[in-house]
Amino acid sequence: MDLKSGYPFWAVKNGLMQAFPQLCENATCDVAVIGGGITGALIANELAQHGHDVAVIERRDIGWGSSSASTALLQYEIDVHLTDLADIVGLAGAVRAYRACAQAIRDIETLANEVGDVDFGRQQSLYYASEEADVAKLRKEFDLRRHHGFVADWLTRDDIKARFGFDAPGAILTHLAARIDPYRMTYKLFDRLVASRSAVYDRTTIADIQPQAEGVTLTTADGVTLKCRHLVMAAGYESQTWLTQKVAKNRSSYAFITDPIHQDDLGALASTMIWESARPYLYMRTTGDGRLMVGGEDDDVDIPDHRDQRVGKKAHILVKQVETLFPELSLNPTFSWGGTFAETEDGLPFFGPHAQYGPRVHFAMAYGGNGVSYSMVGAGLLRALIEGREHPLAELFSFNRTA
Repeated sequence: MDLKSGYPFWAVKNGLMQAFPQLCENATCDVAVIGGGITGALIANELAQHGHDVAVIERRDIGWGSSSASTALLQYEIDVHLTDLADIVGLAGAVRAYRACAQAIRDIETLANEVGDVDFGRQQSLYYASEEADVAKLRKEFDLRRHHGFVADWLTRDDIKARFGFDAPGAILTHLAARIDPYRMTYKLFDRLVASRSAVYDRTTIADIQPQAEGVTLTTADGVTLKCRHLVMAAGYESQTWLTQKVAKNRSSYAFITDPIHQDDLGALASTMIWESARPYLYMRTTGDGRLMVGGEDDDVDIPDHRDQRVGKKAHILVKQVETLFPELSLNPTFSWGGTFAETEDGLPFFGPHAQYGPRVHFAMAYGGNGVSYSMVGAGLLRALIEGREHPLAELFSFNRTA
């Protein structure tokens, strides 16, 4: 799959940070992870740090898929409101999912501090009503979150104008959110993995997966085999190609980033990510060096050539949307890009085995608007499954919930 168009900022900013070898000889390991993006990195790190012999296989260069195009807003809010998710999976399950994403931000912060230099920073998250008709639904969402212990403030139109300088009829201000450079984090984690004597292979394509009673045999396009006790399929949106069951819908999203903007000009934007209730939604957040990253204009196009042609126009529309909110900002989209993303019907990820492959092949499908947070949750969940332990989210995030 061609997963991105244009010039994703992280790949331009960081370049090819490190080269890894191809898998050229038959090998064995405890757990193989297919996928060298941020999801695979977080899962492989979790397993290796707890004593598992891990081998990672990526068919591109490391981090060169969707991770290089991610805007990496770390939030506990799921694209599906807590109120709506409660209607789908039950209130207890919905609250459990939201709490897990909140804890994931704290866990990512701990991990980011360990590896260092990944542009992690705590932020606030302002979720505003795009129009007056959305206020009642947002207020209901706010009340339910507060009832279940999520710390947030309700802002009126006057509050928003005074604190953030734009006009909106109401908003939820969440105090637990963060930013990160997902591409850099991926490389840092894989560097640590290699230092711990686990293996990372890039430019290696897996052509065949054969589950057996005691393990799984992977065969590359060049005929090399890797035998493992367990396999984790963490190949991002390409993971769907290994399943006959369609579990998510692919779409395209677009983004741009500016040159650094002085903090006085950014104002509250410097420490607050902003997104709206309209669907598809406009969203924005800053980087550690004061750039404004803006995304949105999602569409149903998943044809790379068509997406390529839309990047410039979509960036222009996003600029106009931001300048409507903040007319004092003059924005220049220094880099702009588009990328594939996938949505599940309930907004939740899929982690764990699928009946098509049996109990030793685990999928890590961290789909939706907060994929990095989901990946952090999934790392612990998959380790529990591999180690034969129960996990409170195993059933909720399993393929069984679609039955």
